[in-house]
This record gives sequence, C-alpha cells and structure tokens, in this order.
Amino acid sequence: MHSVTVLGAGSWGTALAFVLAENQHDTLIWSHRKDQSQEINDYHTNKKYLPDSELPTNLAATSDLQKALQHAPTIVLAVPTKAFREVIQNFLPYLSEPKTFVHVSKGIEPDSLKRISEIIEEEIPEHLRKSIVVLSGPSHAEEVVLRHPTTVTAASVDEHSAKFVQDLFMNHYLRVYTNEDVIGVELGGALKNVIALAAGIVDGLGYGDNAKAALITRGLAEISRLGIKMGAEPYTFIGLTGMGDLIVTCTSVHSRNWRAGNLLGKGNSLEQVLEDMGMVVEGVRTTKAAYQLSQKYDIEMPITHALYDVLFEGMTPKEGVDQLMLRTKKHELEDFKSF
Repeated sequence: MHSVTVLGAGSWGTALAFVLAENQHDTLIWSHRKDQSQEINDYHTNKKYLPDSELPTNLAATSDLQKALQHAPTIVLAVPTKAFREVIQNFLPYLSEPKTFVHVSKGIEPDSLKRISEIIEEEIPEHLRKSIVVLSGPSHAEEVVLRHPTTVTAASVDEHSAKFVQDLFMNHYLRVYTNEDVIGVELGGALKNVIALAAGIVDGLGYGDNAKAALITRGLAEISRLGIKMGAEPYTFIGLTGMGDLIVTCTSVHSRNWRAGNLLGKGNSLEQVLEDMGMVVEGVRTTKAAYQLSQKYDIEMPITHALYDVLFEGMTPKEGVDQLMLRTKKHELEDFKSF
C-alpha cells in the first residue's frame, strides 16, 4: 500500500482516485471547493462530475491544499491545463521534500508552447521532485468507474518511475503500459483534442462516417508530423496515446471535445458552447497552441489551421470543411516515406 494524493476532483481525477482507493492505496483527493470534498467524505459521491457513481468508502477528500501536499510522496496532478501553473505556484510553499509527480492533464500552454511536464520542470525546483510521469491514453472516466476494461500508458524518462506508476494503478480492469517517449505521449494526448473538436463539427454538420474516418486518419498524420519534428518517436503515434486516444475522443459522446465540436457544427457560437458545456474543453485552448507550434516548426497542419479559423477568426464550420477539401493535390504518404 502507498499513500497518494490526487489534486483535482473533476471526472478524471475522481476516477483515478477511485482506482487507487480500490487498489487499497491510502488515497486523498483535493478539491478547491469545500462542499465537494465534504460530499465525497459524507456521501461517497461526486454528483457534478460522475453523477451515477458511488466512490469507495476508503477514499478521503480535503479542500486543504497543505494537508493534501503533506499527505503523500506521490502527487497526481489532475487539474486543467489552464490552471496548472497557478495550482503549482499555490502549493509550492507546502513542499518540503521531493515528490513523484504524475500528471494526467492533456494540453499545451498557448504562447509559451510548453508541454505539461515542461511546466512542472519550470515551476518546481529540481530538489523538490523525484521524477515526473505522464499517465495518458484512451480512457473515459465514466467507463473506468464502471470497471470497464481500459488501457493507458505511464511515460517517463526514468523507467523505474514509470513502472512504479504502472504498479500503482494496474488492476483487473485498468491495464497500464510503460513508455519512455514523454514528448510523443504528451503531444498525442493534447493534440487529439483538437482533432476531436473537428470530428464533432463533422458530425454536427451531418457529414457521416466517410468524412470522420478521413478526418481521424489525416488528423493522426498531422499530429505525427509535428511530434516527429519535436523529437517524438514515430511509433508512439500508432499506440495508445496516439491512435488509441484519437479514436476514443473522436467517436464517443463521453468526449467533451467531441460534444463541443458537435454543438459548433450545429450552428452554436463558441461562447454558447462553452457556457452550455459547464466544463473545461481542453481542445479550444490547445488549438491555439497547436496552431502556434505549426508556425514555429513550419509544419503543415491543415485541420488545425481550419479549426483555428473557425474558433478564432470567424470562419463557419462549413467553410472550414470546404477549405480542407479544396487543398492542393498531394501524395498520401509524402511526409512519411523515410519511416
């Protein structure tokens, strides 16, 4: 048994805390809302994010950040990318010894263009972190708490740390693989949200399976192009955190990015969509970062560019699809002939 703190009581943070508690680890989940932590402690539920699920009775919650940080040597960071730096800066005063940080957020910070592990390295002094591990893959919280078979990847430059996290989470319904390609795992997890928004738009426009299959396939191509340019291993993108996560996020009603795109495709404004969702839609922010990365590395990412124009430049979803279909002729594999 290990002591673990999960920072963030949204759907995915709660689901991971559910798994850890079921694995008989001493698990404490932190919420910035006192009423939410009291609900978890008193009723063993988190109605806002997992309304139909009962949480393990051995899962405890707190809204006291200092208590949460001092509870365990392993910290799971399950907060939205937008809040990531702020949360780290808030808990730094309570760090007195090195911790293992496991992050499960899927995003890239606009403007700085930092991956999540890079933000951790930038904000937390080296003497206060044992290691950084990324936990990512095709996984909906709603299915994990139903104990449906799920597979994810623990990635770290330190093999021992990746295996430690593998052992923490693995059980009869959650299978965990290891990988040393942190760049590829993080980029796959973040950029698939961009393609999922576009997939939702395609469905909202009523274009059917042909269009979505093409979008997912060509989406993977542009994610891979950028990832390889940034130093990722090519084969990571045909694994769980590449193609696997892309499939689940582009095709499921559980996906908030797909749902947001679907509403956009049906004619809703971005402001209306974000208000109606009531939860963070990581793909919106990540689209801006992906667009900036494509310019920085001079990588062709037509789906990302079209979606950027729809989200931020006033283009209609129909115009965005037309822009993609009328591009100059190309060979399908021209970017990958050397692999």
